[in-house]
Amino acid sequence: MDKVEVFTDGACKGNPGPGGWGVLLVAGDKKKELFGGEANTTNNRMELTAIIEALTALNRPCEVVLHTDSQYVLKGITEWIEGWKERGWKTAARTPVKNVDLWLTLDAEQARHRIHWHWVRGHSGHAGNERADALANLGVESII
Repeated sequence: MDKVEVFTDGACKGNPGPGGWGVLLVAGDKKKELFGGEANTTNNRMELTAIIEALTALNRPCEVVLHTDSQYVLKGITEWIEGWKERGWKTAARTPVKNVDLWLTLDAEQARHRIHWHWVRGHSGHAGNERADALANLGVESII
């Protein structure tokens, strides 16, 4: 399996409001940057979208070291998702899981890869996260 380091971020101007997502993919000495935006969205949706876009950009199964500054995404995918599935996509409080469409897509995409999830503190000078943040903001600007 090829090894890819991935840095993702989401941004929103207002929550909800115009939002953007950004991705930095690094494989050896090769880098690829992706970004996009939506007119009326939330920060959490953009965080999820960034990761989905990163994983779908990979043409074959990879070993992925994925860096996110979103506790929502990290806990959702590593702690909460199995319970949501068992409860028919309901939370522990029996309310519908928010962003279920994106969680379903992420769950399917992650099954293709071996992912090592890492949380990084946002806006703390981590080079990959800072670049993903800048790309997410470009995504916002692309739709304003």
